[in-house]
Amino acid sequence: MVMQIILFIVIAYLIGSISPALLVGKIFYNTDIRTMGSGNLGTTNTFRCLGKKAGVIVFVLDISKGIIATMLPSLVLGRVDYLSIFGAFAMIGHVYPIFANFKGGKAVATGSGVFIFLYPTLSLILVAIFFSTLFITGYVSLGSILICLTSIVYLSIFESGIDKWVMIVMCIFVIYMHKSNIKRLINGTENKSKAKIKLGAKK
Repeated sequence: MVMQIILFIVIAYLIGSISPALLVGKIFYNTDIRTMGSGNLGTTNTFRCLGKKAGVIVFVLDISKGIIATMLPSLVLGRVDYLSIFGAFAMIGHVYPIFANFKGGKAVATGSGVFIFLYPTLSLILVAIFFSTLFITGYVSLGSILICLTSIVYLSIFESGIDKWVMIVMCIFVIYMHKSNIKRLINGTENKSKAKIKLGAKK
């Protein structure tokens, strides 16, 4: 059992370390997205630098990493109460990918995949909060931070066990990864999504 857990932790980290943003950029656009925009290997930077089509592809693949990394162990170990550990390592792999010099993204999409598998009902609430925030304010980072805070509150009140605490820690970790965004939000210099700009243009 212990060896299986260790094996799935390694697999989860390696899955998380696969960077769709890097692969899509190099294969389809002949560019290294790490040299563009924020330099992050994540969904937001892909949308901003490579466009909607590339962004959607990377978004789906990043979410899939979290789902797969959490689902695979469940097929062997069953629905144990520590599946979040594997999801957490997928998120860590996304942020510190061994295949990309340990410089990745902020794990919002990958973490969302973990939540979708572990807490599908909560995930629906998080989707509503994220996109409402995005369309109203235009700030992707604010939406990401708010869904993390919402998750922390929800898990603290309604959940129990190892999964609860692992995911609370990972939510705090994701918020920490947004520290530069938080500073820009406070200073009013954070980049806005085109979703907000387009809505504003129609008024």
